[in-house]
Amino acid sequence: MALTDEATDPVTTRRPALAEMSDAWLVGRARELGAAVQRHEYTQQLEIVAMMDELLDETQRRGEPLLVAQLLRSSALTRLVTKGLAAEAEPRLDEMLAHTRRHGIALLRADAHALRGRRLVIAAQEDAALTEIARALAILDDSAIPDRQVGLRNWNRLLSLTLIDCWLVLNQLGVYEAAEEVIGRAAAAIRESASPHDIALQLINRIKMLLGWGLRLERIDEYDESAEKFRTAASMGAAAEGPFAESLFPRKADVAAIDQVGVLAAAPALNQPGAEHIERLKQLYTERAFGHDREIVAIALARCLDKEGRREEALTVLRETRQSISDDTSQPSMRLNIARELARLDTRPDSGAGESLIDYARRLESEMWSLRESQIATLNARREHERLSAEHGAITQQALQDPLTGLPNRRALDEKLRQLASSADAQPLAVALVDLDGFKGVNDKQSHAEGDNVLRVVASTLRDALRGDDLVARYGGDEFIVLLPGTPASAAKMALGRAVKSVANLPHHLSHGVTLSIGLVSLRPQERGEQVLARADAAMYQAKRGGGNQVASANSMAADPAAAWASEAPPTDPAWDAEEHS
Repeated sequence: MALTDEATDPVTTRRPALAEMSDAWLVGRARELGAAVQRHEYTQQLEIVAMMDELLDETQRRGEPLLVAQLLRSSALTRLVTKGLAAEAEPRLDEMLAHTRRHGIALLRADAHALRGRRLVIAAQEDAALTEIARALAILDDSAIPDRQVGLRNWNRLLSLTLIDCWLVLNQLGVYEAAEEVIGRAAAAIRESASPHDIALQLINRIKMLLGWGLRLERIDEYDESAEKFRTAASMGAAAEGPFAESLFPRKADVAAIDQVGVLAAAPALNQPGAEHIERLKQLYTERAFGHDREIVAIALARCLDKEGRREEALTVLRETRQSISDDTSQPSMRLNIARELARLDTRPDSGAGESLIDYARRLESEMWSLRESQIATLNARREHERLSAEHGAITQQALQDPLTGLPNRRALDEKLRQLASSADAQPLAVALVDLDGFKGVNDKQSHAEGDNVLRVVASTLRDALRGDDLVARYGGDEFIVLLPGTPASAAKMALGRAVKSVANLPHHLSHGVTLSIGLVSLRPQERGEQVLARADAAMYQAKRGGGNQVASANSMAADPAAAWASEAPPTDPAWDAEEHS
């Protein structure tokens, strides 16, 4: 269903109870809000940001890794496009990067780097932005095989989304050859399953790139090649009418796309400037719709006005635009295009000084073009470096990582346990053995594939419930080991109790009713790894005999259920004193 202005108004839209909505609804709603935020005024943008955070909170409560990653992206993106909030996107991008790395979600990990690049462009750190795009593309280069768990259609959509985020940064930097390659890959990724919105987005983005590229070529006197870019953009603009009418973009019903989207109006005007374009461009210039379209609209309008002998009006438009973007660092190439148009129209042909200025500008542009070609070489070199580094890191990681859950494996656990046992800073060291209650029934009644899904969900839930410096490793089968450095037994029991409760509260379709039995001990002086793990195993069986879904120590007769640990201080248990001082 089309998304109208009224439907995307965060004030008028009915907001159902999020807990009642499906995962697919949450993702769809995030896409709608993401499309709307770029069109609304600042006050409504802030409301959309708050609504997106509510969606994120709900997905984090559900705990499904891919869903959380998608909403982290959406929450960061709404801040990147809202004036003054770009810095707030950084912690969400950091969280997105850590989350996607932990859960092995390669496409959205690449997207986190791409969005970091966008943030760095806004901060005028262009070289650092190029490095982030190199990292994103290197990850995508090594992610050619679709993840069957994601599904081919969703995989291709996420791939296209990430490539478009990379393209946006390259286009902003004016690195058009690389941008063309990337947006071509994005189009290929969704060729067979693209929705009208996806098709409209691809066409608008390609037209925007071609217009920027054409303007850039003019700056080095490549007018024939520039004219070809404008012609291609104009023909693509006509093709965008149909899919735009069915897209998610906020739009006016029964109004042609060329009268609503700046780049679609600018394309034919730059291709053939004339009076017939002026009123439409004036209207779009005043409306300031679709983000950075206004700069391209201003240039197209100025050329049409100049063609009709209205140069002073053209200069007024360009000067006003230059003033309005004086604090905007997110479009460095377009800022130079505006400056060039002003220089071109504001120079008197009978002025010798003016001719000298034009000659100087031409030589400067040629030098900048050489620097731009250097940027492309730098991008390719960094991309290959990141790919080789990732390949080396993947080989090393595979030797220490459980392939199913992405957690450290037994070998990594043994190394970490030896390291922590010999470190004074890690004492006291709490060691826990975690076993899944009811897991065999999942394999027997459902399937081993569903059992694998449960292991992944439980592993990520357990990992997310603990501190960043706690280690969660897969011990084998449905058993995990947790190492909590610098943690007294009482504090460790509280933390693990919260983990037990988190797993018990998972939606049934994710956990199939599986719960945790945890045996917890503290490492004794001079104790070997196999000895402390044997004691943790004995404590785990105490938890099993107590009915499961709880934490027990080796000496406790019965442990309290996990629910008791979420909101209360731990009860006094002599066994814990014995454990800590034995």
